[in-house]
Amino acid sequence: MNAEFIEALNSLEKERGISKDVLLSAIEAALISAYKRNYNSTGNVRAEIDVQTGEIRIYASKTVVEKVENPTVEISIDKAREINHLYEIGDVLEVEAKAKDFGRIAAQTAKQVVVQRIREAERGNIYEEYIEKENEILTAIVQHVEKGNAYVELGKTDGILMANEMIPNETYNNNDRIKVYVLEVRKDNKGPQILVSRTHPGLVKRLFELEVPEIQSGVVQIKSIAREAGFRTKVSVYSSDSTIDAVGSCVGQRGARVERIVNELHNEKIDIIEYDHDSAIYIAKALSPAKVLMVYINEDEKAARVIVPDTQLSLAIGKEGQNARLAAKLTGWKIDIKSQSQAEDALDLMEETEE
Repeated sequence: MNAEFIEALNSLEKERGISKDVLLSAIEAALISAYKRNYNSTGNVRAEIDVQTGEIRIYASKTVVEKVENPTVEISIDKAREINHLYEIGDVLEVEAKAKDFGRIAAQTAKQVVVQRIREAERGNIYEEYIEKENEILTAIVQHVEKGNAYVELGKTDGILMANEMIPNETYNNNDRIKVYVLEVRKDNKGPQILVSRTHPGLVKRLFELEVPEIQSGVVQIKSIAREAGFRTKVSVYSSDSTIDAVGSCVGQRGARVERIVNELHNEKIDIIEYDHDSAIYIAKALSPAKVLMVYINEDEKAARVIVPDTQLSLAIGKEGQNARLAAKLTGWKIDIKSQSQAEDALDLMEETEE
């Protein structure tokens, strides 16, 4: 029986990934609970399990007294001196109890404690595993959608894709495989709660890292990302190696690399821009696909005035200001866009005022 017990512990350790020490501690705690339940005791109890033989021993502390009133926590002076003649009244000694004397209810208590400890250990292991995956990308399988939130399987545990973390107009069906960004891993009484996102800019960054070997190796760096999920994303990239085309590396041959990312994001438009240390050039590139004539920089206010051809004004601003807004977010500059004719009219007005 003892050999089978140790073998069972070894199997649990391998199958559940729970340390044998944790399992032994759980069983010892269960035996203590069972003893206290069986004898209705609140005294000190200690359990020992030999990891080599599987032998189990339970010891209860008892106080030496003249007359025993509660045999669970007391022992007579005569019996104590049978163990050791030096014992005196008031001394405390440990007496071995027999686990086989436990009743059915005590055994059930022990089982419940062991099961509970194993569950807690499993939850702890899952939490430790997934806390390291925060800010990483995982493949998730949609389980079901309820009250606007999607519940997804993430391997050993489940995650929640909240409604506000979903790409607008994206639908989720059972068993759909999607890439998600791990926002946060929280501890919960029922196990770790994992919050994931499809809208976070980090999802785009991780997708590029997966698709572009040059980013994985560090030859190409992602400097900044500005995203309005479901509509458009701007990504600025840079390489310190002049022989490397940072933008071309991300686009891939015939656009294959970026196309895979676009498909994963359900046709979200992605602009890949080359980062430039010159702020004026960087801002002009950030307003792509619009062509820029001139950029005036105000370093103190970190603001820029951009002049574009009249025919490019709406393109530079974008639908509902989206292109200009993303360019500002990407570069970190306030951007004021004017058409060439607006700029000339303003210049004429200044000249007239001066006159």
